[in-house]
Amino acid sequence: MTSTSQASQSGAGSQGGSEHLGHVIFIAAAAAMGGFLFGYDSSVINGAVEAIRDRYDIGSGTLAQVIAIALIGCAIGAATAGRIADRIGRIRCMQISAVLFTVSAVGSALPFALWDLAMWRIIGGFAIGMASVIGPAYIAEVAPPAYRGRLGSFQQAAIVIGIAVSQLVNWGILNAADGDQRGELMGLEAWQVMLGVMVIPSVLYGLLSFAIPESPRFLISAGRDQKAREVLAEVEGEGSDLDGRLAEIRTAMHREHKSTFKDLLGGGGFFFKPIVWVGIGLSAFQQLVGINVAFYYSSTLWQSVGVNPSDSFFYSFTTSIINIIGTVIAMIFVDRVGRRPLALIGSVGMVIGLALEAWAFSYDLVDGKLPATQGWVALIAAHWFVLFFALSWGVVVWVFLGEMFPNRIRAAALGVAASAQWIANWAITASFPSLADWNLSATYVIYCVFAALSIPFVLKFVKETKGKTLEEMG
Repeated sequence: MTSTSQASQSGAGSQGGSEHLGHVIFIAAAAAMGGFLFGYDSSVINGAVEAIRDRYDIGSGTLAQVIAIALIGCAIGAATAGRIADRIGRIRCMQISAVLFTVSAVGSALPFALWDLAMWRIIGGFAIGMASVIGPAYIAEVAPPAYRGRLGSFQQAAIVIGIAVSQLVNWGILNAADGDQRGELMGLEAWQVMLGVMVIPSVLYGLLSFAIPESPRFLISAGRDQKAREVLAEVEGEGSDLDGRLAEIRTAMHREHKSTFKDLLGGGGFFFKPIVWVGIGLSAFQQLVGINVAFYYSSTLWQSVGVNPSDSFFYSFTTSIINIIGTVIAMIFVDRVGRRPLALIGSVGMVIGLALEAWAFSYDLVDGKLPATQGWVALIAAHWFVLFFALSWGVVVWVFLGEMFPNRIRAAALGVAASAQWIANWAITASFPSLADWNLSATYVIYCVFAALSIPFVLKFVKETKGKTLEEMG
């Protein structure tokens, strides 16, 4: 094929993509509803923590396990979603996820006891894990090449919007229940309504999955080439070289090396190859700075230092808005500034924010509240911390993990790194209530130390991937 014909076909594909861009945006947005539910379900529990503690009369250790147990489901869902999607298709996988989200929402809103609340949380976690894998994979496979990067960012944007909406809904429900998390509302306690409202976006996700096409890649793997051609025409336009695109996808699938865990093993007594350890380190540091405390426990945190429930819920919402702003900043600058500088800027900002929070929480409460100065410092520092996390590690780590591994080990290495992230997330989520009971200031000192350690880690071990092709990573 000559370069001239390649250029003309590329132009046709781009033109077709432009003509169908509105439809493609709808498809990507529908798939990203899984990301919205990922964010919503992950953080909606924030509004129910203290009510669950009070209703079931449990200590911090048991409470932490109920909150963190969803992460077990997340890990299982993420580990199995790829294989499920390869067997039954991306759309069917989304529909299963939507059903699980719906069942989890209903069950969590109407628990018989603590044990079945934990079970519904695991089911919801499984759905989160599936959504975290299927959404980005589907968008990447359906999006025209010219728009793949921008459409791929829909998933991360949907996650942070889901977090913010869950906190806004929680705040609205709390105010409707006169500021009482256990106040009666629609025949239930307010916290039950908070968890049950997720039925609405869950059902919407399921309905949207019937309105979007199956991935051309899956259709080709299933021998349905004509249907794959129709989908490509739908998203890239009839004017594009559909036969060429079909051949391109088929060739890429045949060339793929199915990486296995064995491919990651290295010599020298370090078990994994060095690059795999770097991926594990990035994933671990992303969680060990304590970011999910801000999304799972922020209402509890503010109430523990004397903020009334309604204000604590409002601060959880404003933190989520800051999270969105930071994510947008990262999406704008990650390709301009580079991944490594952004990570370092974020680490420095997080150290400052966490250190100020640790200082503020070191003061004794006066009449059940932090002194005024320390209270304002804690509030501003918490928002500062979330902003610098979101504009750096929140986005940059996922970009690094998608780019840094050689082609032959990428899939397996991503799986190991993602597992490390879920494990670190669980460790922070399960330990925070007990650590906070022990010493809240010291807890934030621990998070601050991890943020500080991330700086030499990036400087010494992490290489810039900006501007390099995936084939150069080796």
